[in-house]
Amino acid sequence: MKTKILIFLCSIFTLSAIAQVKNKPKEFVLGYVDSLHSEILKEDRIINIYLPEGYDKDTKYPVIYLLDGSADEDFIHVVGIVQYNTFSWINRIPKSIVIGIANKNRKRDFTSPATQASDRKFIPNNGGSANFIAFLEKELQPYVEKKYKTDGFKTIIGQSLGGLLATEILFKKPRLFNNYIIMSPSLWWNDGALLKAKPEVLEKNYNNPTNIYIGVGKEGSFDGKRIMEDDAKLLYEKIKLGQSRNVKVHFDYLPEEDHATVTHQAIFNAFRILYPKK
Repeated sequence: MKTKILIFLCSIFTLSAIAQVKNKPKEFVLGYVDSLHSEILKEDRIINIYLPEGYDKDTKYPVIYLLDGSADEDFIHVVGIVQYNTFSWINRIPKSIVIGIANKNRKRDFTSPATQASDRKFIPNNGGSANFIAFLEKELQPYVEKKYKTDGFKTIIGQSLGGLLATEILFKKPRLFNNYIIMSPSLWWNDGALLKAKPEVLEKNYNNPTNIYIGVGKEGSFDGKRIMEDDAKLLYEKIKLGQSRNVKVHFDYLPEEDHATVTHQAIFNAFRILYPKK
């Protein structure tokens, strides 16, 4: 009798275990985490990758490079905006690969060498933007293009200091990207030095098609001197006066947003402006 009871109990536990296995929640995979060693930066960098639904190795895709791209920064929610805009019933932008570049020291990587005492005080370890841009150009982009099926069309998204870096790339290495989504750029750095530059992208013979979106909320002053929305408008006006017919720039003022909330609405608007419905 005891043997029968034992067999009965074992059967119950076995069935219960099978049921638990069947009902085990499946993982929800948003993307992949990769690591790339940079000889330029002398460190390993974490790269988060989103591949569009139905990713096909026989199809080539544009790539969106996202600054501040770690999981606890902007990667997850920006990927959501990208996915939404590629739904077949939306079809605003082409299916795209998203490369989220996780930060290690964003204040160092996104700034040029400080010339102002106030900037040196705010970010003592500054001035790494040239190395970071070289990392993007010589290491990250070749790595992505070798590992994934890309079509050569590249977008960069940057906000705040990321917007400052995106502007520096636009002015110093404009051919690195085709689309620039620049939000709330911290152009107060070095007392607006980038606004005084004379970049190649504004010259008549610049022949690389380049689309630029500049978005800013009602943000006021960070350093007590320069107004964020005023500087963003000055950047737009500077580019607008450029002589190249291959450069198109759009300005978007979002008075209902501030420095903390502008990202979502600005990216959504940028996709709408840069990819108008036919």
